[in-house]
This record gives sequence, structure tokens and C-alpha cells, in this order.
Amino acid sequence: MPRTARLALLLVAVLAACAPGSPESSSPDRPPNFVIVFADDLGWGDLGSYGAPVIRTPHLDRMAAEGQRWTNFYVTASVCSPSRAGLLTGRLPVRNGLYGDQVRVLFPDFVGGIQDEEITLAEALRDLGYATGMFGKWHLGDRPRYLPTRHGFDYWFGIPYSNDMMSTLPREEQRDAFLDPKIEYWDVPLIRSERDEAGEIVTETLEQPADQTTITKRYAEEAVDFIRAHRDEPFFVYLPHSMPHVPLFRAPDFEDHSDAGLYGDVIEEIDWSVGRILDTLEEEGLAQNTVVFFSSDNGPWTAFRTQGGLAGPLREGKGMTWDGGMRVPGLFWWPGTIAPDIVTDEIGSTSDLLATFLSLSGGVLPDDRLMDSLDLAPVLRGDGEGPRNEMPFYRGSELYAYRVGNFKAHFITQGAYGLASERTEHDPPLLYDLALDPGEQWDIAADRPEVLADVTSRAMRHRAGVAVAPSEFDRRTGD
Repeated sequence: MPRTARLALLLVAVLAACAPGSPESSSPDRPPNFVIVFADDLGWGDLGSYGAPVIRTPHLDRMAAEGQRWTNFYVTASVCSPSRAGLLTGRLPVRNGLYGDQVRVLFPDFVGGIQDEEITLAEALRDLGYATGMFGKWHLGDRPRYLPTRHGFDYWFGIPYSNDMMSTLPREEQRDAFLDPKIEYWDVPLIRSERDEAGEIVTETLEQPADQTTITKRYAEEAVDFIRAHRDEPFFVYLPHSMPHVPLFRAPDFEDHSDAGLYGDVIEEIDWSVGRILDTLEEEGLAQNTVVFFSSDNGPWTAFRTQGGLAGPLREGKGMTWDGGMRVPGLFWWPGTIAPDIVTDEIGSTSDLLATFLSLSGGVLPDDRLMDSLDLAPVLRGDGEGPRNEMPFYRGSELYAYRVGNFKAHFITQGAYGLASERTEHDPPLLYDLALDPGEQWDIAADRPEVLADVTSRAMRHRAGVAVAPSEFDRRTGD
């Protein structure tokens, strides 16, 4: 081959290696990128890989097939605000006041919210040189001092609280509005907030009310744009969808997309959004250097029946400390590092993402406070066992249940949203073997007193080590 031809081929190869989408465009020395996609009120049984019989979720099923599917993954609370706090701070909400006993989530214009001294996952990664972007629902306080760009995010595009807040209808009409939702029924603002070149935070309301028929797609496209803009540096993308929290909306091209009605349409659009993220990472040559995680903030809102999703074989749903309220899907995707088609029954929690991501990026957990975050990286890499063998179940400031291995004891049970029983304190506690009885149907306390004693002892030891902070949600005065 002539020397000029060889040089031309070499030039073509070099240009191809540097082009967007090339696998070589991600340096092996660069720490991994992180993407969290967090659904709202999606149930353990709402994905194909978790047994959904009708809803089609090919992109999420692809994550399961090409990565790791966790069957025992939990959140830190069974409702929105404290669950999101647990994910972002790596701490139980009772430690930092991000819970409520009188009011279980934050509402518009509440005086409380996430405090400045909390270290969020976004702040920890930004200190390591990551670009940080959030696209979706916040729900940790709507005053300026509490918003995402004050707590580690360079950029935020989303809504400040749940999509059913700021109702414009009389109270007696609000329930029926969910059956025939219209954009103007909820005066929820869509906000963009970012730091300008001088480091000042600029925040603007783009729409009020937000057009919720297009919001799922816009979150995804904004996230895609952020990934492309920051492809040459480490990035963290947090994509907490507004859906499938009621009221349910989907884009026109997803109407009647599913055989599972409106709820199925909404889930299938969320699945499409995950596909957009995965495809973009591959197109930009970033897939092998990016950890993608998918989950939900709590179990399904079963009070809304067919508009509320399914918990599969698990008992009850949102608002409760039965497993249906706090066990959620947990999918990890990281081509080339996470072995494909792995199903693990290790116990994990969204609070563990902080320790895991810091471990993978070369950071360390804060040592000036008690943390509840454990490093799941050995399980992801397949070179070690999971560190978590216990899981607490709080409702507000009270410890309602505790899991050790496969055994779970309930000290208090209580329904929510008009479902299940009234508050009951159990003496002796109820005991279930979740390996044999994931639906928590058969109380074995009388048959296994030694197990009940062990779980109870561990629960009391845990509780003694938790200093409960005053509730931010129940505050009525102060700034």
C-alpha cells in the first residue's frame, strides 16, 4: 500500500476515534458517569422483568437483561419527600428531619425543607469535578434556599413538588378530577434554574401550569441534551419523573399505546425515556463508562386502583411499611463492568447509592455525621457480597418494622389512604419469612420465637443509635 494511502487511513482512524459516539471517546482514566432514573409511585410489579403481564417495558427489560436486577431493593420511606431525601443524602430521614408525623410530605409554601448542612449526592460528586443536572420532580422544599441548585445541582429543569398539588378545584371535586385530568386543574410550575457565568443562580418559571402531557418527554430530552453537552467530563444526571403519580398524563403519541389503559401508557412512555438515555450513551460512546440505575420512590398508589399500579406478590402499597410500600424495582446497567442477566437477592437501599457512587468515583463518605449508606459496588462488579443484611422501615419518626436477612418483624402496622387496617401495635410483633412468604401473609412469630427475639433485639439496637431530629415537614414557623 502506498505511504500516502496508509497516512490517509491513519488519519481517518484517528478522526473516527475522536468523533462523537466512538467507544474510544470515553477515557479509561475518567471516573464513571452516573444516571439515576426515579419513577414516582411505580410498583414492584409494573415492569416486564418483574412480572408485569401486560405493560411493555422493552428498554427497562433490556437494562435487566444486560445488567443486574435486584429483587430486594428498598427505599427509606413509603411516601415521596422522605424517600427522595434518603436517596440524595444517604441518611435515614429521621436523622435530618426530612420526615413528618403530622404531614407526611412537603406541600407548597411550607417553611421546612432540606437544610444547608446536608451533603447531597450531587454536592459530593460536584466536589469531585462532576457536572450535575436534575430533570424532574424535587419535593424537598420549594423556597429558594431549598431548591436543587442550592444543593449541588448545576442545572435543574422540573417541578418543585408533586404534580397533584396546587389544585385549582374545590376540594369536593378534586378526587373526580383524577379520572378525567386536565392541565388547568393543577397549577404546578415548571421551573428552570442554573448557575450563570458569575456563579449566581438564575431561576425562572417557564410554565404555570406545566403542560403535563409533554413533561415526561421534555425531562428526557433535557437530560439527553445535558449528557451530550458534558460528554467530555464526568457527569451525574438525576431524572426523577413526575409520573406515574396521579394525575396521569402522557404524550399524544402514547395514547392507547398500552393494553393496560392510561396507567400502562404512562409506564410505557417512561420506558421510552429510559431508551432515549441508553441510546444516547451508546451514540456518544459513553455506555461503558456510565452506571445507569432505575427505581421508584415508593410502592404503587393502590388507592387509585387501575391508575395506581401493582406491587406484584408484595403486600399493600404506597404509604405503608408492608413490603409493597417500600420494596421497589432496582435495575443497574453498566456494560462491560456489570455482568449481564444477573438477578440478585441481596438487600439494597436507595440510601446506598451515595456510598456506592462515591466508591466508584474515588470519593469518600462524610465522616462528620452518622450515615446509613453502604457500598454496593462489590455486588455490581461481581467480586463480593452485599454489605446490607438489615433494613429499617420507618413511618415518620417511628420504627414500624425491621428486616434481618429474610425475616421481617412488624412492631406497628397501619393502613394509608383509606386502605388496610387502623394503627395496631403488636405485642408480640408479627414475623414473616420473606423468602417463603413475600406477601407477608403467614405470621410465624409463635413458631420461631428465637428468630423474633433476634430481629427485635437488632431493631432495638438500631433504634437506640438513631437520634431523631425535629421534623422539617411539621414546622409551621421559621425560615
